[in-house]
Amino acid sequence: MFPATRALMLVIPLAVFAIAGGLYTPSDPSGNNAGSEPALDSLPPLPAWARADLPDFSSYRDTTEKKVAFFSFLYPRIVLANSRILIERDYLDSLARKETLSKKEHIWLAAQAKRLRVDEEPGTPEQFNLLRKRLDVIPPSLILAQAANESAWGTSRFALRGNNLFGQWCFSKGCGLVPRNRVEGASHEVAAFPSPYHSVRAYIQNLNRHASYQGLRNTRLDDRDAGDPLSGLALARGLVSYSERGEEYVDEIRSMIRYNNLEFYDTEFRKILSDRSPLHLKSLASASAEQTLLPGQISGSSAEG
Repeated sequence: MFPATRALMLVIPLAVFAIAGGLYTPSDPSGNNAGSEPALDSLPPLPAWARADLPDFSSYRDTTEKKVAFFSFLYPRIVLANSRILIERDYLDSLARKETLSKKEHIWLAAQAKRLRVDEEPGTPEQFNLLRKRLDVIPPSLILAQAANESAWGTSRFALRGNNLFGQWCFSKGCGLVPRNRVEGASHEVAAFPSPYHSVRAYIQNLNRHASYQGLRNTRLDDRDAGDPLSGLALARGLVSYSERGEEYVDEIRSMIRYNNLEFYDTEFRKILSDRSPLHLKSLASASAEQTLLPGQISGSSAEG
């Protein structure tokens, strides 16, 4: 077991709680499930470990060990996805400062606008403002809590057979797995992903662009404007539409964050981002080993997260 993993044992209490299924807000009617990344020279290729399948978490008998293994597997993938978003966000800011854009820059901007469902005049301040609101990170604590909840700690049928950790839907025949309890006449499937990393990336894209999560994005923007650190507990308030259970679901996600001390990961992520230089972000976005992204492996003090 890695030293950082052993340290995590100290911050995860033994509280056990029920995992509920619930219904999910459709993520992508177009059937594009993986959360696309428009081509960008400063965005390095994905490291090979990001394409690894989900481990067998059902083999764990000790609840605490299972949680540690789940969080230790998922957290580096969250850092990877968020750091790549920050590279894109920095590039977006650089375009906003330019007086004229090249054809290549217009193409990238159009691709991001389409992906994030921004329908504003290309190159206008309105487009840049809305893109910047949507092209942003999600706190690790929120991602970890929802992944644990929606996938039954990585043991659900959809997680094991489709690398789907968040219950995301798709709408083209054969795009995923057919739910056993699907209502007659319904056509949705539970999306299948090439890897858990792609599930994380698509989940972030879903929260960043779907109309149902505008409240979450508003909270994130308010925190950014106030200079406050991003909080999974605060952003969870914007998940009322994620489940048919509404506020009860939000309360459960927030309880999972508290019971498992998942804000620890938000703090660690801010430490990693104490260096926001392009070189450091690129190193995070292309880390050759996932273990190097675990808490305690990269030094830092504090930063915007």
